[in-house]
Amino acid sequence: MYVSDRLKNMAESATIKMAQLARELKAQGHEVISLSLGEPDFDTPSHIKEAANRALQEGYTKYTPVPGLVELQEAIVTKFKRDNNLDFDKNQIVVSNGAKQCLANLSLSLLNEGDEVIIFAPYWVSYKEIIGLSGAKPVFVNATIDNDFKITASQLEAAITAKTRMVLFSSPCNPTGTVYSKADFEPLVAVLERHPEVLIASDEIYEYINFLEGGHCSIASFDSIKDRCIVINGFSKGFSMTGWRLGYMAAPTWIANACAKMQGQFTSGANSFGQKAAAEALLADMKPTYDMNEAFRKRRDLVLKLLQEIDGFKVNFPEGAFYVFPNISALYGKSVDGQTIQNSSDFCEYILHKAHVAIVAGEAFGADDCVRIAYSTSEEQLEEAIKRIKKAVDALS
Repeated sequence: MYVSDRLKNMAESATIKMAQLARELKAQGHEVISLSLGEPDFDTPSHIKEAANRALQEGYTKYTPVPGLVELQEAIVTKFKRDNNLDFDKNQIVVSNGAKQCLANLSLSLLNEGDEVIIFAPYWVSYKEIIGLSGAKPVFVNATIDNDFKITASQLEAAITAKTRMVLFSSPCNPTGTVYSKADFEPLVAVLERHPEVLIASDEIYEYINFLEGGHCSIASFDSIKDRCIVINGFSKGFSMTGWRLGYMAAPTWIANACAKMQGQFTSGANSFGQKAAAEALLADMKPTYDMNEAFRKRRDLVLKLLQEIDGFKVNFPEGAFYVFPNISALYGKSVDGQTIQNSSDFCEYILHKAHVAIVAGEAFGADDCVRIAYSTSEEQLEEAIKRIKKAVDALS
């Protein structure tokens, strides 16, 4: 018996793997604090759950159109106009089983063997594997903590070749928390204007967890490149709906049609009553979302303060999402009990078993000098977790 070559060549999700290791250690009786998964600890707001219940009672239990219920497509169109000043038609909207499926649809619909996709690094772990599944080649443009994990226009220009088909990035960014402002985008857009054959895929799943003054800016708001932009978003982060598995994209009509065709052969439409609730989420009171954003801001400030007290940790000032991505390379070469820390994976394994805190190695995100710490849990848990990390780091020599 054997598995396919494509599966052999696909890496396991590092975030899911670390969460599993944490669960196993917890099952052994240890008090493990997991800061590994990107999942808000808040419950889905009650009015959204009530909308799902109503939909069930009203009989919304059947198949839906592959691109989504018209009601939800129209709500997404309204959201883009209201929050981003972007004009889309409902025929440009495709609703999927999470933003991850949107990315898979996009990759499998538009990319061929030998195409290149430029990915801003550090990057979300699944980008590399999803692009690779299509046969295309990921090309990484690396940013560092010294530049707030933002790439430069010259880096982007140097990465574009005759084979470049697409540029892919997230803002706010997973794993760094970096947010590109309008001023940050302008020099990058100037480069992209010179390459009209290149598509731009913008993952904006963390749009509503954004602390930047002036709020979220979508690269699709630049008229000169809008007709090449694909905006990917969803409900998991800003509405704490991770288990609902609902995402969406807005794209030029020909791309939306291609992605709907691909989805039609894999999963068809997303769940019906969840889509009714998602429309409610977008159109009803957004106060719970804004309250979550403020709670995450407070947690961000707390975590940064505590991490700055750990020798060997170098931190920047993330403006969104719920992650910090400290550089811990100053600890490489240090040892304890015969174990030497040589890379981010070594460090995360050490912290898991020594401190019983789960964090994720930066290697999985294309930055082996760093680790990702999710602050999507209570302030009490964060304080305890970082106290444990500091104690474990202090034990290294």
